[in-house]
Amino acid sequence: MKYCILLIGLSVAVLSAGGAHSQEGDATAGAAVFKKCGICHVAETDTNKVGPSLNGLFGRTAGTHASFSYSPSMVDAGKAGLVWNETSLRDYLHDPKAKVKGTKMAFPGLKDDGDITNLIAYLKQFSK
Repeated sequence: MKYCILLIGLSVAVLSAGGAHSQEGDATAGAAVFKKCGICHVAETDTNKVGPSLNGLFGRTAGTHASFSYSPSMVDAGKAGLVWNETSLRDYLHDPKAKVKGTKMAFPGLKDDGDITNLIAYLKQFSK
């Protein structure tokens, strides 16, 4: 009986650890998803458009890209510790207005987790 409990516990630990790693996406599929974002953002170069450049996004504190006029709420989110990483970006992409109340980004968000995973893979190429 002890061995069954130990085996079950070990199995749960192994499976849980596997889920803790970041998901890998398809950057090519992410490029197609980015077309929705490309109306306002650029990832390939460090150029602002209607929205800030997403070049070098990962590790950047929210509301801090030079030469871009952010909403006060995005600046405040950065001052409160919001840094763009896979988790924070995933939350934001699901529902931008819920993650940063008062953001001026009009995009309603992406509902498909696969699209978000692929988009993150695409954006990571430009954050090295």
